[in-house]
Amino acid sequence: MGIGNAIIRDSSNAAVVRSRMRSRQSTFFGITLSLAVLLTAGWGPELTAAENDTGTDPEAAEEPLPLEQLRAFTEVLDRIRSSYVEPVSDATLLENAIRGMLDGLDPHSAYLDEEAFRDLQEATSGEFGGVGIEVAIEDGLVRVISPIDDTPAERAGIRSGDVIVSLNDKPVTGMGLIDAVDSMRGEPGTDIKITVRREGVEEPIDFDLVRDVIGVTSVRSRMLETGFGYLRISQFQTGTGKDVAKAVTALEAEAGGELKGLIMDLRNNPGGVLRSSVEVADTFLKKGVIVYTEGRLPNSELRFNATGHDMIEGAPIVVLVNGGTASASEIVAGALQDHNRAVIMGTQSFGKGSVQTVLPLTNERAIKLTTALYYTPNGRSIQLTGITPDISVERATIRREAPEDRVRESDLPGHLGNAARADARPDRFWSDDLQLLEALNLLKGIHVLGLREE
Repeated sequence: MGIGNAIIRDSSNAAVVRSRMRSRQSTFFGITLSLAVLLTAGWGPELTAAENDTGTDPEAAEEPLPLEQLRAFTEVLDRIRSSYVEPVSDATLLENAIRGMLDGLDPHSAYLDEEAFRDLQEATSGEFGGVGIEVAIEDGLVRVISPIDDTPAERAGIRSGDVIVSLNDKPVTGMGLIDAVDSMRGEPGTDIKITVRREGVEEPIDFDLVRDVIGVTSVRSRMLETGFGYLRISQFQTGTGKDVAKAVTALEAEAGGELKGLIMDLRNNPGGVLRSSVEVADTFLKKGVIVYTEGRLPNSELRFNATGHDMIEGAPIVVLVNGGTASASEIVAGALQDHNRAVIMGTQSFGKGSVQTVLPLTNERAIKLTTALYYTPNGRSIQLTGITPDISVERATIRREAPEDRVRESDLPGHLGNAARADARPDRFWSDDLQLLEALNLLKGIHVLGLREE
């Protein structure tokens, strides 16, 4: 017996349901049958085709559908249609049901309506309108994963770990992740007030921001000192792997053909495209597994391996991470750590070890579904635990003391000269970023020890 017939049979045996449904029997049974098709066939032709390619979970296929719960669903649907204070279309009710199914799974699965689907495509391509904050739902709270570099949020001082409590004085309690993101996005030039609570600060903090076009440059680089390069990756977009390769080539050219060491800054990097993170790790690994994923469907079990070329030929790397380092950026840090290719420095990372797949339902709508967990080369799942730094350095700012007012040899009358004095001590890099300075000092120490071993 088909599932549609089973539902109709059980519904017709329920006196309460039958009495309410007779006047609209055809429409209501159509909705119920549609629900059954959604549950069994993948919600549409596009997803059904994908399932035909990947196969479905045999155990799930053998389990009977919960008819009591389906009957309750149809009862609730009918009560809303007949009794809600305002008319609601069947399409809206079913769309809300789908949204609720996904919201109840985990913080990262979601139903993407036309606007949300477009926003996701814009984010992965690197340009959208808003304030520049990556957020997640954590224990019912909208928490900042990280502000995006050089955006209104980052310039105003919003930090990783801040909890957003209201938007334009409207509480976000109970607000879904998509709704919170939609509220923060908008036309460039428009104002928004974001109120956050911060650990260690008693009173809420208000930020009055002006939305801007968020054109995210995912890769930035510069030379800190002669031979020691700095590579900042703010998020993983579709072109990040190629951009990293270009940046490394430019740094090598500036260093005279050979880098002494490289700092890769993944702090407050919320992740992004899985493939791009693999390409970045592959830039510095000669062999071995980079990451692998495991899920219930056959095509969710993937394994990515290094292709055999290290662009900087074994030069030391220090990777900076913190609580805003999440997902794809944790893949890179975990791969380089497991292969002993880099020293990980900073604080514990975010701990998002799941993979989301965007499954289009139509050209305008899709679902974002958690389909797998990823594992580092040594088989570590970082879900909830994150990446533990090899060297822990807390976030702090430092300041220079005033120079000592002492008499030196050069101050004595008649002192001897030094022909090489002007070139003896090159300019030293300075920053009030303690983690960055510690990373540079470590790189220089590794380089000096390497020279002595030779």
